[in-house]
Amino acid sequence: MARVLLVEDDEDIGSSLERVLGREGHDVVRTAHGRQGVERATHERFDLLVLDLGLPDIEGLEVCRQVRQVRPGQLILMLTARAEEIDTVVGLDAGADDYVTKPFRLAELLARVRALLRRSARQTDESLLEGGHVRIDVRARRAWDGERELELTPKEFDLLALLVKEKGAAVPRGRIIDEVWDPHWFGPTKTLDMHILSLRRKLGEHASGPGAITTVRGVGYRFEAD
Repeated sequence: MARVLLVEDDEDIGSSLERVLGREGHDVVRTAHGRQGVERATHERFDLLVLDLGLPDIEGLEVCRQVRQVRPGQLILMLTARAEEIDTVVGLDAGADDYVTKPFRLAELLARVRALLRRSARQTDESLLEGGHVRIDVRARRAWDGERELELTPKEFDLLALLVKEKGAAVPRGRIIDEVWDPHWFGPTKTLDMHILSLRRKLGEHASGPGAITTVRGVGYRFEAD
């Protein structure tokens, strides 16, 4: 079903994940080292990177950053035992798409994997979206601000596409979380706000007027119509 790169140094966890992902029909490539994970993820194509935060050579967050520089659209699911690191894991610098905290149930992890792959493969009727200075090719997963192509993480792309699709309308926070993250999302809701801030920075000069992302107090966000 999907090609998965698993970067996990714990032998018990790694072998268990490799086994259950294989049973789901996925082609799993496994390594215990962050540098090797970076090498493989940047030189080969994987549908999903499952990445442990605590690795023996370099931190999982650094692996995530380096992979993002080369493959900004790579789907990344982070495994972490550090609850205090969750905001960083799903934050802007690292750019992970989702996370699971240890100890976790294998059923929970598989559900997150399915949700990530399903969202990535989901098609929309509108292949080209436009609003303000922004143009989006949904099928190619590319976006432009004027003539400048935007470098977006998968979550930023999905968030911008949803807002541009609904341009001029206030999109409730709950709907954004359901469609861009997951109806059963357990993470901090401020993750949405962090991604909005990142999008605003990447859109740069268009802080107001057509193409701006406006906060609708008590509701959610609106992409200003032309």
